[in-house]
Amino acid sequence: MKIGIIQQTCSSSRAENMDKLAQSVARVAAEGAELVVLQELHNSPYFCQVESPDNFDWAEPIPGPSTEFFGAVARRCGVVLVTSLFERRAAGLYHNTAVVFETDGSVAGTYRKMHIPDDPAYYEKFYFTPGDLGFHPIRTSVGVLGVQVCWDQWYPEGARLMALAGAELLIYPTAIGFESSDAPEEQQRQREAWMTVQRGHAVANGLPVITVNRTGHEPDPSGATNGIRFWGSSFVCGPQGELLYTAPQDEEVACVVEVDLKRSEQVRRWWPFLRDRRIEEFKDLTKRYRD
Repeated sequence: MKIGIIQQTCSSSRAENMDKLAQSVARVAAEGAELVVLQELHNSPYFCQVESPDNFDWAEPIPGPSTEFFGAVARRCGVVLVTSLFERRAAGLYHNTAVVFETDGSVAGTYRKMHIPDDPAYYEKFYFTPGDLGFHPIRTSVGVLGVQVCWDQWYPEGARLMALAGAELLIYPTAIGFESSDAPEEQQRQREAWMTVQRGHAVANGLPVITVNRTGHEPDPSGATNGIRFWGSSFVCGPQGELLYTAPQDEEVACVVEVDLKRSEQVRRWWPFLRDRRIEEFKDLTKRYRD
């Protein structure tokens, strides 16, 4: 399968961001992409740096204007398209939601972000209710997609549940970057840990992983911090964690990466982790902590 990766900066203009994305999707589709993955909350700046009720104005219903726009992009380009939207489900009820479009522009499925962070400059608990759709892969014409969002990528349980439900790919739209006060060596440890844990999901489940991050610097509107420098580094790895592509940290990217889905079957024969799981001993995983 040929997969389009779009890593880009975001401005304060929703229309400008969406138009730039549409152009990039068309570009990778012209290069043969069958599946295109966008970054987290790609329509806007990363507004979660501050807690502001006004930022809920970025949210919209699903279906709504963005699903109409990106459905048309998917249909026009003939691709399966993974997007990431700020969903207004009801007044006072909002989600961070991935929407997947089929090649005909219809919605193939949705996933609501399950793990919601609350860290300095990442105040997502102020905005997002945890997802309630569970870990269910989305079936499309190009394959079964195990889509999650950003902070979900640190948790092996979500990846495993997607794999157990038949996912053929693990996909993570992302928005993560450096805090400016951290020393350079700490910044690199964080970025490498981020890649390592997701490559571990690939190995443990025998599945390719596609992760698409933002890039560029976005200032903190409050001035309390120096903002976030998103570390880019979008990547694709195979079912043994082998890196097939890694994007630069500080550049926009629209490229196509080829993944051999048949390789997962062979890798799982060599390393039959699903066969050897001791599921009868795993009941304590449902506890917060083993006292």
